[in-house]
Amino acid sequence: MKRLEVDVAVIGAGSAGMTAYRAALAYTQKVVVIESGSYGTTCARVGCMPSKLLIVAAEAAHAVARAPLFGVTASGCHVDGRAVMRRVREERDRFAGFVVDSVEAWPAEHRLRGPARFVAPHLLRVGDDLEVEASRIVIATGSSPVVPPGWRESLGDRLIVSDDVFYWDDLPRSLAVAGAGVIGLELAQALSRLGVRVRLFGRNGSVGPLSDPAVVDAARAIFTSDLPFSAYAEQLQPTLQDGQVRMSFSEQGVEREESFDYLLVAVGRRANLHGLDLQHAGLGLEEFGVPKADPNTGQIGGSHIFMAGDASANMPLLHEATDEGAIAGANAGRYPHVQSRLRRAPLGIVFTDPQMAIVGGGHAALTTRGSRFETGEASFEDQGRSRVMAENRGLVRVYGEVGSGRFLGAEMVGPAAEHIGHLLAWALQQQQTVQQMVDSPFYHPTVEEGLRSALRQLARKLKPVQLDMEKCRDCTPGT
Repeated sequence: MKRLEVDVAVIGAGSAGMTAYRAALAYTQKVVVIESGSYGTTCARVGCMPSKLLIVAAEAAHAVARAPLFGVTASGCHVDGRAVMRRVREERDRFAGFVVDSVEAWPAEHRLRGPARFVAPHLLRVGDDLEVEASRIVIATGSSPVVPPGWRESLGDRLIVSDDVFYWDDLPRSLAVAGAGVIGLELAQALSRLGVRVRLFGRNGSVGPLSDPAVVDAARAIFTSDLPFSAYAEQLQPTLQDGQVRMSFSEQGVEREESFDYLLVAVGRRANLHGLDLQHAGLGLEEFGVPKADPNTGQIGGSHIFMAGDASANMPLLHEATDEGAIAGANAGRYPHVQSRLRRAPLGIVFTDPQMAIVGGGHAALTTRGSRFETGEASFEDQGRSRVMAENRGLVRVYGEVGSGRFLGAEMVGPAAEHIGHLLAWALQQQQTVQQMVDSPFYHPTVEEGLRSALRQLARKLKPVQLDMEKCRDCTPGT
């Protein structure tokens, strides 16, 4: 068996792995990247980019359908499913091709193909005939869709996951979507607007990544009116009958059944750690399963092993994966001199219509860590620019710290959330106070004026508390 000795071995050539490789190269040229599948990141091949291509097609169809609202008569809207999917595939292949070209431009000796598994803490076996002895290892193996036990065995090829959608030649006639998270919501709404009969199944009334009860309620009302959405589906059970997927479920105490061509399962993703034989990695019994890496160093405990991207089961977002890859790769390269790096302000966006955004981890994160905060909110229903565009749906809620007046985060569902989310994330990273944000320029008429209304309300709530604290600054305890 051949053996190769390196300083750093990166397992996985996705967004995190590619960035880790480049970061490690700044410290050593003895780096290899091991990949068992096709080159091309999840984002480019089956994630961010192809899903947006599908969503843009749906937006075009929706714009034609609602044109009469503005006094514009359209000649009719016909969706050519084959043409839609042809553009999705062609553009997807173009994006993925850029990634493949980038990886294949690396030195051949830095690229290893085959499945990797631990034989010992510093020893990896790649395929059947190669062992790699690595001083440091970065695990960047990504994640895969989760399928509930027994469903695939029951449904066969009538069960699909989100990855499969972007290889379609045509649109199906009907589709059940299990899971009202980001992926389920985006695909269900887009396919519905493209003429596919869709029903979206959720649990416990949750909507995407939202956690603020008021914003969740607003989003649920919006999407329930926009497409068949069983947000509180219980006892969901799919079976295959006469070539159709029969979905049996209970909703508000009423048992129901409905048939579809396919079932798209979007109930979550799981880190690709199976097959790595982590029991040989020397991480300790408590580390088995999904090892916990320090988000600011990428290091697992005090070991020589680092983790980045979706494999870390942290935030499955491309910008987070690349950040984690850079952190883990650099620390693996300069190990044992591991350095901690502050992370950027958390930002999550969902490309539904209306869009959703969460800044700073949102309501749930603040509540979990026991923060003392006040809330300001504004509805988009009567917001000027939103009404002009007939996109006047949604709610924004912003949070500020009691005492300091610092902006802490936000959750929203509404128009232009992808842009408002960025403004709020920048303000959070700069540690601005709510009053500083209110004092910033807001042009008229813009959707951002709705955000200003929420910030003004929040500033009024925070100001009396700040004044009281200033009065008591020189007080003795208890006065």
